[in-house]
Amino acid sequence: MAQKSITLAAIAITALVVSCQKKEKTETTAPEPAAKTYALIDKASWLVGEWGNTSKEGVLTETWTRLNDSTLTAQTYFVTGKDTVHTESVVLEQKMDSLFYIPTVKNQNDGKPVTFKLTSSTDQLLVFENPKHDFPQKITYNKVTNDSLVAAISGMKNGKESKESYPMKKKS
Repeated sequence: MAQKSITLAAIAITALVVSCQKKEKTETTAPEPAAKTYALIDKASWLVGEWGNTSKEGVLTETWTRLNDSTLTAQTYFVTGKDTVHTESVVLEQKMDSLFYIPTVKNQNDGKPVTFKLTSSTDQLLVFENPKHDFPQKITYNKVTNDSLVAAISGMKNGKESKESYPMKKKS
């Protein structure tokens, strides 16, 4: 009887040791979760800074900042004389594998944001589109040099193709 108890104890201990070894192996070989990457927003990081243009019509200023790993924000002002005639807030946000340009323009769209999706990009060009929006349907940012860019809006306006370009120099 003692022999049988020793044999059963040995089997139980062996089973316990083997099961622990398998558990350890499973835990150490399980893949670690991949770190989130924000390659699309990183590709747009050249926007960060203060940009502007002074023309006979007024002064345009667009200031981009990094909010977090997945988001840039911008404030745009156009001043004629002492009057601010245009203000716009922009959120540039990466969600999963898509990048969205989301402007909110005072006194337009009932103050609600409009979403444009990145449809094309290179290291110097970002193209966002929303074919359902009245105007513009396309917004582009073209990096000309490290301290100059051209922002443009385009699409159909009153039944005709229309495009407005805004060249800017980096202030800071």
